[in-house]
Amino acid sequence: MAKARRSTGKSAVNAAITDGRADARKVLEFRAAQARRREKAVRNFARLPARRRGPVEAASPPRRARALFAKAPSAGVLIAEGDSWFDYPFHDVLQMLEDDYLYDVESVAHKGDCVEDMAHSGGQFEEFARRLEKLLRANKVPKAILLSGGGNDIAGDEFAILLNHASSSLPTLNEDILRGVIDVRLKNAYARIISGLTAIAQSYLGRPIPIITHGYAYALPDGRGFLGGAWILPGPWLEPGFRKKGHGNFVENAGVVHQLIDRFNAMLTSVSATAGFGHVRYLNLRGTLYSDPSNYKSDWGNELHPSKKGFEKVTREFAGLLSRL
Repeated sequence: MAKARRSTGKSAVNAAITDGRADARKVLEFRAAQARRREKAVRNFARLPARRRGPVEAASPPRRARALFAKAPSAGVLIAEGDSWFDYPFHDVLQMLEDDYLYDVESVAHKGDCVEDMAHSGGQFEEFARRLEKLLRANKVPKAILLSGGGNDIAGDEFAILLNHASSSLPTLNEDILRGVIDVRLKNAYARIISGLTAIAQSYLGRPIPIITHGYAYALPDGRGFLGGAWILPGPWLEPGFRKKGHGNFVENAGVVHQLIDRFNAMLTSVSATAGFGHVRYLNLRGTLYSDPSNYKSDWGNELHPSKKGFEKVTREFAGLLSRL
């Protein structure tokens, strides 16, 4: 039986880094086997009579399409993994990086994804490796990896557990649970993800790819979900938890979320300072969007997601950091 590991502190982060590297090794072994299959397919294809191969190159796009897209400049290639800030209807960070800043983005992000799922699902690493291989075959090296996650791990159905009841004599945020969720569980998950992505990039390129993380902005628990959040639409994610625990003052609840976001960002800052993570860049977005309860709605589309104007502000910060890499 394997020895039990400590679940907190530096040793837990080191264990998560070790686990991430082990995950990467498994993925690299799998991808090596897939590469051998691909080589066999190439040999088989080459043996086919010309009449059975069909056109080797894809058909050329029509003149109008070539005029629109063929010679478009590119600021570089990015790979993104994350949640709804990278995968949101109508407008999100990745769409705006492509349309407004001319980046080409390969995304494995999906709204609703949790950091724990990203860290402990081998499929995420395998999909990253597959996308990276595809880019390298096209002679493209990603400028950076964008990583967004954590909101789904603490918001929604899970949020109320972070709160003490209003009728108790305790602080609104339950420190013991908060420490376990953010400072242990999410910190170790981030360390494992970053370690795995780094090991895969190191194997293919001989160096790590810069990784950008972010800690969101100061959300407002006003009870708004996506397009109102009624019926089958998602949200709200924060206000129901406050209401369940007897906290009905919007301004005070906004202050509690402010504390929570600060705690989450402090964790990410700590992860970025981990030994061996010199290629990790933490992006502080807390001052980017309006957070005053009296004037925030122009920047926030609902409790967790920026409006179009808000996403434009956030994307501008990403683009600025990318330009400095």
